[in-house]
Amino acid sequence: MSAGTDDAGLALLADPTRARILRMMRDSADGRVLVGRLAEALRLRQPTVSHHMAALHAEGIVRREKDGRRVWYSLDPAHEERVSALLGPAPEASGEADLSRVIDDLTARYRGVFSPETVTRYVTDSHRMLTAAGRPALEASRTAAFAASRLDDLTRIEGRAPDRPSVLFVCVQNAGRSQIAAGILRQLAGDRVVVRTAGSAPAADVRSSIVHALDEIGVPLGGEFPKPLSDEAVRAADWVITMGCGDACPVYPGRRYLDWEIEDPVGKPAATVRRIRDDIESRVRGLLAELPVTAA
Repeated sequence: MSAGTDDAGLALLADPTRARILRMMRDSADGRVLVGRLAEALRLRQPTVSHHMAALHAEGIVRREKDGRRVWYSLDPAHEERVSALLGPAPEASGEADLSRVIDDLTARYRGVFSPETVTRYVTDSHRMLTAAGRPALEASRTAAFAASRLDDLTRIEGRAPDRPSVLFVCVQNAGRSQIAAGILRQLAGDRVVVRTAGSAPAADVRSSIVHALDEIGVPLGGEFPKPLSDEAVRAADWVITMGCGDACPVYPGRRYLDWEIEDPVGKPAATVRRIRDDIESRVRGLLAELPVTAA
């Protein structure tokens, strides 16, 4: 891919369906896939998958190999590093997540709050949600963190948590806009506000451009990662802020819903990402002024 097509390539890779196709291709047993099998696994029409594959092939990201009447697709080795940056590292063949350890640890953590059966259900369901499009990097630790956040949200829903305002930021991939907003709100409010993020079609990792743009203004993301949208996160939130994800969020009474029309920073030059970051910061500061937070 030439330097002149870098932006087009980044935008192409940012599409959530294409990201899922690439992940399944990369993680397949021999690195090759057939369009028909992808369509079945993704529950999409074959022409839809063929359209995405044609776009990836035209950009040179995937290679096509005829085998009689069948056509196999595989990643072009020249772009493996680029794809891995988008998807996160490939899972190790022997690195199965030890969910029993995760369950034991969270059962001890929530002893007296939730039964072992409830903890087990949330861990296994969180793992299912996170691996729906393929095994992510840091599979076990992300499963533990996601399950714990859902259990914490459940305590809020049941009225067993400290009374602090809760804000949920949702965008498509949970790798750009929502992470910027959440990082800035956490930095400004500290523990006075519960901050959650989610994506309607989460990516594998937060974009490096987002991490760098936040680091420039002293905002750390720590171990944050893209998460699927959970029912608990919406039900536990006082404010739900959506950014470009349409009607993905279920609507519950008693919550305030806002839709921020903000440009997607994925694939944009650094100057544009900074402008989007500063726009989001201004909105977050306005939101914080409306939240019923007590002094630190």
